[in-house]
Amino acid sequence: MMKGKCGVAKIIWILIIVGAINWGLVGLGGFFQSNWNIVNLIFGSLGWWVEGVVYVLVGVAGVMSLFHCKCAKCSTCESCGANNMKKEVPMQQM
Repeated sequence: MMKGKCGVAKIIWILIIVGAINWGLVGLGGFFQSNWNIVNLIFGSLGWWVEGVVYVLVGVAGVMSLFHCKCAKCSTCESCGANNMKKEVPMQQM
């Protein structure tokens, strides 16, 4: 799934997966009145700011994923090698 993607796109994908799993566990933990917030359990003892940085990184990754990576490696078709970047076609002169 991540073959043919740049390092930034891979990191964004991992952060989004971590955030999605964490929110799913927070929701499930709410049903059982327990703390299943993995980010809090791992980084909570290091200080509130470390946990906050993780949440900000996950949020930034989510926003960045909306705009898709525009680098040459990410915009190349994995199966045929064609470049998927849209080329601007010059307007015809009349």
